Amino acid sequence: MDQLLSRGKRMAGHGVVFVRWVLFSAVIGVVVGLVSSAFYLCFAWATGVQTKWPWLLYLLPVGGAAIALLYRVCGMEKDRGTNFVLVAVREDAPLRLRTAPLVFLSTILTHLLGGSSGREGAILQIGGSISSKIGQWTHLDEKDRRVITMCGMSAAFAALFGTPLAAAIFAMEVVSVGVLYYAALVPCTLSALIGVWVAGLCGVAPTAFPLSGVPALEPLPMLQVLGLGLLLAVVSILFCRIMHGISHLYDRFFTSHLLRGVVGGLLVVLLTLLVGCRDYNGAGSAVIAAAIGGQARPEAFLLKIIFTALTLGAGFKGGEIVPAFFAGSTFGCVAAPLLGLPAPFGAALGMVAVFCGVTNCPLTSLLLAFEVFGGGGLPFFAIVCAVTYMLSGYDSLYSEQKILYGKYRAEYINQKANPHGEDDNV
Repeated sequence: MDQLLSRGKRMAGHGVVFVRWVLFSAVIGVVVGLVSSAFYLCFAWATGVQTKWPWLLYLLPVGGAAIALLYRVCGMEKDRGTNFVLVAVREDAPLRLRTAPLVFLSTILTHLLGGSSGREGAILQIGGSISSKIGQWTHLDEKDRRVITMCGMSAAFAALFGTPLAAAIFAMEVVSVGVLYYAALVPCTLSALIGVWVAGLCGVAPTAFPLSGVPALEPLPMLQVLGLGLLLAVVSILFCRIMHGISHLYDRFFTSHLLRGVVGGLLVVLLTLLVGCRDYNGAGSAVIAAAIGGQARPEAFLLKIIFTALTLGAGFKGGEIVPAFFAGSTFGCVAAPLLGLPAPFGAALGMVAVFCGVTNCPLTSLLLAFEVFGGGGLPFFAIVCAVTYMLSGYDSLYSEQKILYGKYRAEYINQKANPHGEDDNV
């Protein structure tokens, strides 16, 4: 009888926890979904204005100085972007609520003036900071504050991209490679779904592309995809090394954040004039769509990486994931025909695989492939993600990402992701 009573109490306690997380997930999903939708609409407005008035690019150095001054005035000059969100989840480090409006305004300004960056880095910080502050206001304990921060990340990512399954798993997978925070499964999933629903009501369209050129599941195409995965792993490593390398060069030569912003803006303007087109400014969504349609320039992937590294390394705001989509899709589009695969299919594989390689999130990548491209060719996406994940080593976009279990042996290594490629523990 005592055992039955004890079990009943435990079940009742679990039920209370479940109801509590349903309520919290609903609040986070609605609040973060609304803010993310506003961010999406402002982002689209900024992109449209930049396209209409291309001369705004020449104000980019002024924008770099303005962002540096804004962060200095707000006491956030040493802001580390998405890395702070990862630390908040892993160590319950506090996230300031002022992060949300700061990164919101700075990202919109970056895109308004033609800087090269994505949007997900900003939205992860926005979602994480809002949800973290809600956790503080409601006096959640340390462990629950970590979970609610992940809820905000999930809701924001899902609302912006329209991929709730990938968003929920991404928040659980990106912090510590090799371990999933299963306790956050219900709240992250519910927050992501509610975030997508709110975004849909606000007119935010999900990211989706038609998939063509999928071969039959036979040995030869499998080997071709495996070979493409190897090449995409190299692109992933190159992406991370250039991003971190240029950031360190800025650190070395420009101790002033204000001067860094001005110089970075000038470099992006000069490189744009040298290239002679605007394909590499902004997020590059049109180029990604063209690549998945089978059209891409051979040098596009490398130029986008350089443009993005110069922009973000200088202190402009945004994110690296959409540029990773750009680099992967354009490279895959060009490389796939060399291996005997259709260019559109190669672009789709490349988009997902490079995302996998730079974030070390294979499960998220597979769900992303399903939600963006549908179920066709999913086994091939599994192959290319697995290969790219393994061969990309321990590089990562996020220096605060922890690698708990090795990629080459079933061993516990517990090290931070290494942006410089040293001590890879192969």
